[in-house]
Amino acid sequence: MARKELVPGIGRLSRSQVYARRQLYKGKKTGTAPAKPEAAPTKEVQVKGSKNGGSRLVPTSKAPRYYPAEDVPKPKQSRKTAKPTKLRDSITPGTVLILLAGRFRGKRVVFLKQLESGLLLVTGPYKVNGVPLRRVNQAYVIATSTKIELGDFKADVKYNDSYFSKSEKKRTRSAEDEFFEDGKPKEKESFPESKVADQREVDKVVLAAVKKTEYLAKYLKASWGLSKGEYPHQLVF
Repeated sequence: MARKELVPGIGRLSRSQVYARRQLYKGKKTGTAPAKPEAAPTKEVQVKGSKNGGSRLVPTSKAPRYYPAEDVPKPKQSRKTAKPTKLRDSITPGTVLILLAGRFRGKRVVFLKQLESGLLLVTGPYKVNGVPLRRVNQAYVIATSTKIELGDFKADVKYNDSYFSKSEKKRTRSAEDEFFEDGKPKEKESFPESKVADQREVDKVVLAAVKKTEYLAKYLKASWGLSKGEYPHQLVF
């Protein structure tokens, strides 16, 4: 039989080993501690002497007598308030924009509306040049003089910033399984059918407006780029 103590007063098992062996982690604490009444910040104290007012309000907890030796860093509070992003005057619903950065740089897109974050909601349309509904920063676009008349069309309220946010998914496999499966083709997630229907719904209106102008579809399909000796500040878009 194994001894419980190595020497008198020193146990053979550590505190964590005893905790695991007795399975104390399985016991649920059902009792709840009684709520402590909140102490008042001040209390009234009687003061002797006719000239001292009779009573005074004294704080219940005294301030520390000594200050800390080192200054405790505190985050700097900014007094600036966030202002909504101002849209350039040259960008209006239906304006054809040229993307300057990102996956679809050099493509021409149609501006639909500005989102709450200040980003621009644009579409290719997808059937013309392969650019889907997406958000872009107005700092990375060039507004052209070409404009498409969309009439009374307004992008639905559901097309907001949360519409484009990625869904958070939990990891179903362990890191070890992913390490040994490295090199194998990963399974691609299928694109939601609801967003495919939304793309067709928006492009239906935009395409109808594009077809009213001759060669406008070819203009949107063509990519933009600078040739040798061309400078963007000298061009008229």
